[in-house]
Amino acid sequence: MGKSRLDNVLGVLVLVGVIVALYMAFLEAPRERTMGDLQRIFYFHVPAGMVGLLALAVNFVASVMYLVKKNRWWDSLAFSAAEIGVMFMTIVLVTGPIWAKPVWLVWWTWSPRLTSSLLLWMLYVAYLLIRNYVPDPDRRAATSAVFGIVAFIDAPIVWFSIRWWRDLHPSPMIESGGLAPEMRPALWTCAAAFLLLFIYLLRRRLFVETARQDVEMLSRRIEMLR
Repeated sequence: MGKSRLDNVLGVLVLVGVIVALYMAFLEAPRERTMGDLQRIFYFHVPAGMVGLLALAVNFVASVMYLVKKNRWWDSLAFSAAEIGVMFMTIVLVTGPIWAKPVWLVWWTWSPRLTSSLLLWMLYVAYLLIRNYVPDPDRRAATSAVFGIVAFIDAPIVWFSIRWWRDLHPSPMIESGGLAPEMRPALWTCAAAFLLLFIYLLRRRLFVETARQDVEMLSRRIEMLR
Protein backbone atom coordinates (compact mmCIF):
# COMPACT_ATOMS: atom_id res chain seq x y z
CA MET A 1 0.00 0.00 0.00
CA GLY A 2 1.64 3.21 -1.16
CA LYS A 3 0.55 6.72 -0.40
CA SER A 4 -3.13 6.71 -1.27
CA ARG A 5 -5.57 9.50 -1.97
CA LEU A 6 -6.81 9.09 1.60
CA ASP A 7 -3.31 9.81 2.89
CA ASN A 8 -3.14 12.95 0.75
CA VAL A 9 -6.49 14.10 2.11
CA LEU A 10 -5.39 13.32 5.67
CA GLY A 11 -2.17 15.25 5.12
CA VAL A 12 -4.12 18.32 4.04
CA LEU A 13 -6.51 17.94 6.98
CA VAL A 14 -3.60 17.66 9.40
CA LEU A 15 -2.00 20.83 8.00
CA VAL A 16 -5.26 22.76 8.20
CA GLY A 17 -6.02 21.31 11.63
CA VAL A 18 -2.64 22.33 13.05
CA ILE A 19 -2.99 25.87 11.70
CA VAL A 20 -6.50 26.23 13.13
CA ALA A 21 -5.38 24.70 16.44
CA LEU A 22 -2.52 27.19 16.75
CA TYR A 23 -4.91 30.05 16.00
CA MET A 24 -7.43 28.82 18.58
CA ALA A 25 -4.81 28.20 21.28
CA PHE A 26 -2.83 31.42 20.91
CA LEU A 27 -5.31 33.96 19.54
CA GLU A 28 -8.89 32.86 20.09
CA ALA A 29 -8.71 31.34 23.59
CA PRO A 30 -8.86 33.92 26.40
CA ARG A 31 -5.86 34.64 28.61
CA GLU A 32 -6.12 32.78 31.90
CA ARG A 33 -6.32 35.18 34.84
CA THR A 34 -3.92 33.39 37.21
CA MET A 35 -1.31 31.76 34.95
CA GLY A 36 -1.56 34.14 32.03
CA ASP A 37 -0.24 32.96 28.67
CA LEU A 38 1.57 30.04 30.33
CA GLN A 39 -1.79 28.28 30.53
CA ARG A 40 -1.83 27.94 26.74
CA ILE A 41 0.51 24.94 27.09
CA PHE A 42 -2.62 23.18 28.36
CA TYR A 43 -4.04 23.09 24.82
CA PHE A 44 -1.12 20.93 23.66
CA HIS A 45 -0.22 19.07 26.86
CA VAL A 46 -3.67 17.56 27.41
CA PRO A 47 -4.40 16.50 23.79
CA ALA A 48 -0.92 14.95 23.55
CA GLY A 49 -1.69 12.89 26.65
CA MET A 50 -5.09 11.81 25.34
CA VAL A 51 -3.75 10.78 21.94
CA GLY A 52 -0.68 9.17 23.49
CA LEU A 53 -2.86 6.91 25.63
CA LEU A 54 -5.03 6.18 22.58
CA ALA A 55 -1.94 5.07 20.64
CA LEU A 56 -0.90 2.77 23.45
CA ALA A 57 -4.44 1.37 23.57
CA VAL A 58 -4.11 0.56 19.86
CA ASN A 59 -0.83 -1.20 20.68
CA PHE A 60 -2.61 -3.21 23.38
CA VAL A 61 -5.45 -4.31 21.09
CA ALA A 62 -3.07 -5.13 18.24
CA SER A 63 -0.84 -7.13 20.61
CA VAL A 64 -3.80 -9.19 21.78
CA MET A 65 -4.92 -9.75 18.19
CA TYR A 66 -1.43 -10.90 17.18
CA LEU A 67 -1.39 -13.54 19.92
CA VAL A 68 -4.84 -14.71 18.80
CA LYS A 69 -4.41 -14.54 15.01
CA LYS A 70 -0.61 -14.88 14.62
CA ASN A 71 -0.91 -12.43 11.73
CA ARG A 72 2.19 -10.25 11.26
CA TRP A 73 0.03 -7.28 10.22
CA TRP A 74 -1.15 -6.97 13.80
CA ASP A 75 2.45 -6.98 14.98
CA SER A 76 3.26 -4.19 12.52
CA LEU A 77 0.28 -2.18 13.79
CA ALA A 78 1.31 -2.71 17.42
CA PHE A 79 4.86 -1.58 16.74
CA SER A 80 3.77 1.46 14.74
CA ALA A 81 1.30 2.54 17.43
CA ALA A 82 3.92 2.11 20.16
CA GLU A 83 6.40 4.37 18.38
CA ILE A 84 3.82 7.09 17.92
CA GLY A 85 2.57 6.65 21.48
CA VAL A 86 6.08 7.17 22.83
CA MET A 87 6.36 10.32 20.72
CA PHE A 88 3.16 11.81 22.14
CA MET A 89 4.01 10.78 25.70
CA THR A 90 7.39 12.49 25.26
CA ILE A 91 5.52 15.68 24.38
CA VAL A 92 3.51 15.25 27.58
CA LEU A 93 6.62 14.78 29.73
CA VAL A 94 8.34 17.80 28.16
CA THR A 95 5.44 20.25 28.24
CA GLY A 96 4.36 19.22 31.74
CA PRO A 97 7.46 20.50 33.59
CA ILE A 98 7.50 23.68 31.47
CA TRP A 99 3.97 24.33 32.67
CA ALA A 100 4.67 23.19 36.25
CA LYS A 101 7.81 25.18 37.06
CA PRO A 102 6.19 28.64 37.33
CA VAL A 103 3.11 27.17 39.04
CA TRP A 104 4.58 24.57 41.45
CA LEU A 105 8.05 26.19 41.62
CA VAL A 106 9.62 22.80 40.77
CA TRP A 107 10.30 21.12 37.44
CA TRP A 108 9.31 17.70 38.74
CA THR A 109 7.66 16.07 41.73
CA TRP A 110 7.06 12.38 42.30
CA SER A 111 3.29 12.68 42.38
CA PRO A 112 1.11 9.72 41.31
CA ARG A 113 0.24 11.20 37.89
CA LEU A 114 3.80 12.22 37.01
CA THR A 115 5.40 9.03 38.33
CA SER A 116 2.97 6.71 36.56
CA SER A 117 3.34 8.70 33.34
CA LEU A 118 7.13 8.46 33.43
CA LEU A 119 6.89 4.74 34.17
CA LEU A 120 4.53 4.26 31.22
CA TRP A 121 6.94 6.10 28.91
CA MET A 122 9.87 3.99 30.14
CA LEU A 123 7.93 0.76 29.64
CA TYR A 124 7.19 1.53 26.02
CA VAL A 125 10.74 2.72 25.36
CA ALA A 126 11.75 -0.71 26.69
CA TYR A 127 9.18 -2.25 24.32
CA LEU A 128 10.88 -0.55 21.38
CA LEU A 129 14.33 -1.65 22.59
CA ILE A 130 13.19 -5.26 22.94
CA ARG A 131 12.23 -5.31 19.28
CA ASN A 132 15.75 -4.28 18.32
CA TYR A 133 17.42 -7.02 20.34
CA VAL A 134 15.32 -10.05 19.39
CA PRO A 135 16.50 -11.18 15.93
CA ASP A 136 13.96 -13.91 15.18
CA PRO A 137 10.83 -12.23 13.72
CA ASP A 138 8.26 -14.63 15.20
CA ARG A 139 9.84 -14.61 18.64
CA ARG A 140 10.19 -10.83 18.47
CA ALA A 141 6.53 -10.40 17.62
CA ALA A 142 5.34 -12.74 20.37
CA THR A 143 7.66 -11.28 23.01
CA SER A 144 6.67 -7.73 22.07
CA ALA A 145 2.98 -8.60 22.17
CA VAL A 146 3.21 -10.04 25.69
CA PHE A 147 5.30 -7.09 26.88
CA GLY A 148 2.91 -4.60 25.30
CA ILE A 149 -0.08 -6.18 27.01
CA VAL A 150 1.64 -6.14 30.42
CA ALA A 151 2.94 -2.58 29.95
CA PHE A 152 -0.54 -1.28 29.20
CA ILE A 153 -1.62 -2.10 32.75
CA ASP A 154 -0.03 1.23 33.73
CA ALA A 155 -2.16 3.23 31.25
CA PRO A 156 -5.40 3.11 33.31
CA ILE A 157 -3.33 4.03 36.39
CA VAL A 158 -2.10 7.14 34.56
CA TRP A 159 -5.65 8.07 33.55
CA PHE A 160 -7.27 7.50 36.96
CA SER A 161 -4.37 8.57 39.20
CA ILE A 162 -5.66 12.12 39.75
CA ARG A 163 -9.08 10.64 40.52
CA TRP A 164 -7.83 8.00 42.97
CA TRP A 165 -5.14 9.88 44.93
CA ARG A 166 -4.32 13.36 46.16
CA ASP A 167 -2.00 14.89 43.62
CA LEU A 168 -0.33 18.21 42.88
CA HIS A 169 -1.38 17.67 39.29
CA PRO A 170 -4.59 19.56 38.45
CA SER A 171 -7.82 17.62 38.75
CA PRO A 172 -9.66 16.63 35.56
CA MET A 173 -11.00 20.09 34.75
CA ILE A 174 -13.15 18.94 31.83
CA GLU A 175 -15.12 16.50 33.99
CA SER A 176 -15.29 18.77 37.04
CA GLY A 177 -16.34 21.83 35.06
CA GLY A 178 -13.19 23.70 36.07
CA LEU A 179 -12.41 24.61 32.47
CA ALA A 180 -14.13 27.82 31.41
CA PRO A 181 -16.62 27.31 28.55
CA GLU A 182 -14.81 29.86 26.35
CA MET A 183 -11.62 27.75 26.61
CA ARG A 184 -13.19 24.49 25.50
CA PRO A 185 -13.33 25.20 21.74
CA ALA A 186 -9.56 25.66 21.66
CA LEU A 187 -9.00 22.45 23.63
CA TRP A 188 -11.22 20.32 21.40
CA THR A 189 -9.80 21.86 18.25
CA CYS A 190 -6.27 20.97 19.38
CA ALA A 191 -7.44 17.49 20.37
CA ALA A 192 -8.98 16.98 16.91
CA ALA A 193 -5.76 18.17 15.24
CA PHE A 194 -3.66 15.78 17.33
CA LEU A 195 -6.06 12.93 16.55
CA LEU A 196 -5.79 13.58 12.81
CA LEU A 197 -2.01 13.71 13.13
CA PHE A 198 -2.04 10.37 14.96
CA ILE A 199 -4.16 8.70 12.27
CA TYR A 200 -1.94 10.07 9.50
CA LEU A 201 1.30 9.05 11.21
CA LEU A 202 -0.08 5.61 12.06
CA ARG A 203 -1.02 4.91 8.46
CA ARG A 204 2.35 6.05 7.13
CA ARG A 205 4.35 4.22 9.81
CA LEU A 206 2.32 1.05 9.29
CA PHE A 207 3.08 1.17 5.57
CA VAL A 208 6.81 1.49 6.24
CA GLU A 209 6.83 -1.30 8.84
CA THR A 210 4.81 -3.66 6.63
CA ALA A 211 7.22 -3.05 3.75
CA ARG A 212 10.18 -3.65 6.06
CA GLN A 213 8.75 -6.95 7.25
CA ASP A 214 8.09 -8.02 3.66
CA VAL A 215 11.72 -7.30 2.77
CA GLU A 216 12.87 -9.17 5.89
CA MET A 217 10.77 -12.20 4.95
CA LEU A 218 12.03 -12.12 1.37
CA SER A 219 15.63 -11.95 2.58
CA ARG A 220 15.06 -15.00 4.81
CA ARG A 221 13.66 -16.99 1.89
CA ILE A 222 16.63 -16.05 -0.28
CA GLU A 223 19.01 -17.18 2.48
CA MET A 224 17.18 -20.52 2.75
CA LEU A 225 17.55 -21.11 -1.01
CA ARG A 226 21.28 -20.59 -0.96
